[in-house]
Amino acid sequence: MKKKIAILGSTGSIGKSTISIISQDKKNFDVILLSTNKNLVEISKQYKKFKPKFLIITDYKSYIKFKKLNNNKNLKIFNNYNSLKKIFKKKIDYTMSAISGFEGLKPTLEIIPYTKVVAIANKESLICAWNLIKNKNKKYKTLFIPIDSEHFSIWSLINNNSDEIDKVYITASGGPFIHKKKRFTKNKTQTRN
Repeated sequence: MKKKIAILGSTGSIGKSTISIISQDKKNFDVILLSTNKNLVEISKQYKKFKPKFLIITDYKSYIKFKKLNNNKNLKIFNNYNSLKKIFKKKIDYTMSAISGFEGLKPTLEIIPYTKVVAIANKESLICAWNLIKNKNKKYKTLFIPIDSEHFSIWSLINNNSDEIDKVYITASGGPFIHKKKRFTKNKTQTRN
C-alpha cells in the first residue's frame, strides 16, 4: 500500500529534495498535500507530476491567481494551514515540514494531529517552541524526527545512548558568530537541560 505524504514548503530546497527522492520511487508514495508561499511556477510543476488532492498557497494574491488559473474539480486549494482539519479525515503516514524560519512553526504544530510522522528541517521551530511541539506530539502519538544535520545527529545520539550522556556541546561554527572575532566568542556559553 502506498504511503500517504504531505510536504509543507514543497517549493523550497528541502521540499524539492523530498520531491526528488519520491520521484525515484513514485509507486510507493501518494502525495496528498503540497504547500508554498508564492512559488506558483514550481508548485504547478509539482502538481502536474504528482496530482495531489490538496494545495496550500499562503500568499493571498498567489492563492487567488492560482485558483483562477486552475479549474480542476479534483483539486482543492486553500490559503492557510487552518484548513488541515478539512483536508485530513484520518492520519497520513508522513509529513515533511520544510518551511524555513519561524514561519514553519504554526504549520508544524497544525499538522501534528493528522500525521503519524513529522520530519522537520526547521531548526527555528525546535529552538523557539520545543515544549509546545513535544506536548502536541505526545498528545497525538506522533513520531517527530529532526532531519537538519546537527539536530538529527543529536537526536540519534540521545535516542540510542541517553543514559550515558551528561552534556552535548555544539560548536558555534556559523549562525550569529560566523564573522565575529575570536575574542567576541571566547566567553559565550549557553546551557540547556
